[in-house]
Amino acid sequence: MARQKGPLKYVGTLGDVRHFKIKGNKGYFAGLTGGPTAEQIATDPAFQRTRENMNEFGGCALAGKSLRIGLASLMKTMADSQVTGRLTAIMKKINLEDGSEARGKRAVLITQVPHYLQGFEFNRFTSFDGTFNAPYTITPGANRDESTLDVPVFNPLNYLNIPAGATHFRIINGIAVISDFEYNTTSKVYEPKDQALNELKAIEYSPYLPVDQVTSALSLVATLPGLPTMTADVMVVNIIGIEFYQEVNSNYYVFAQGNAMKISEIF
Repeated sequence: MARQKGPLKYVGTLGDVRHFKIKGNKGYFAGLTGGPTAEQIATDPAFQRTRENMNEFGGCALAGKSLRIGLASLMKTMADSQVTGRLTAIMKKINLEDGSEARGKRAVLITQVPHYLQGFEFNRFTSFDGTFNAPYTITPGANRDESTLDVPVFNPLNYLNIPAGATHFRIINGIAVISDFEYNTTSKVYEPKDQALNELKAIEYSPYLPVDQVTSALSLVATLPGLPTMTADVMVVNIIGIEFYQEVNSNYYVFAQGNAMKISEIF
């Protein structure tokens, strides 16, 4: 793929060359027009591998979307513009681990290899560990339906990377349920193995805490609504996050940058 370096910046097609931008990347790109038709890709035996890859990619995208839906209330302030693609890439790694199904129908068995998601940063430009250095412990509930985040007393000025202008912050403990996904030969699409539990979530926030005062000890318990019974087909993803705010006339305005969130535990 070519990249334009000159002063002329435009998108569209000029002759056989198509010019375009890619979200999240600087500059303009160029590539040749043309290629196989949709009918060729759908029916031509030469594109059998392409169809298999497209099918599994769709399943991986659905699995990643389920996690994003479970954490939807946090994504706007916590995630970078390429988080969708990065999550789909991890789901594809998980998909490749399935040795029981034929190509094009391999399952996305998160329960078998959850370590691929461990430590995932939702913003690749702002890591949680680089923002929050205070000690903490996360304790999953015995039935996997809740999680407790305990943070001892700490001085934010010593343990936080505080963005300029921030007056307060909040710590977040959240859990989201994500199911394994398998290919349905009848509907010919990927579906969660446990639809009822997939995408359930619980998010717990600390109070607004001043950035220049020593905190009290915090204990944040995130509990799934209805105390559902977890099955062997699902994993519970536990995130920890931090958001920064500016207080103006007793109103708190969340910062667009400087916030961070990662997957801390999977159980």
